[in-house]
Amino acid sequence: MSEQPATADLGTRVIEIIAKTQRIPLDSISLDSTFEQLKIDSLDGINIVFALENEFGINIPDEGVQSMRSIGETVEGVRKLLELKTAESEDRAV
Repeated sequence: MSEQPATADLGTRVIEIIAKTQRIPLDSISLDSTFEQLKIDSLDGINIVFALENEFGINIPDEGVQSMRSIGETVEGVRKLLELKTAESEDRAV
């Protein structure tokens, strides 16, 4: 069974990706930050989704994107997609 990244590590990686993509200082982003607080609009959101999909090798469905309103929700969504990806790859290996 493969190891999932700890949520804290995953949160750090997601925050780093968002900071880099949006050119926002890392220390101004927390798990409690909302996209509205960070002045991230829907076009910025698309760029973030592409960056997250590339970084983690996942596909974020449109309905998943629409439900992401904060950094914490984004981390949770990525975590769930990574778990699903791991479960699917383990099923194939059996």
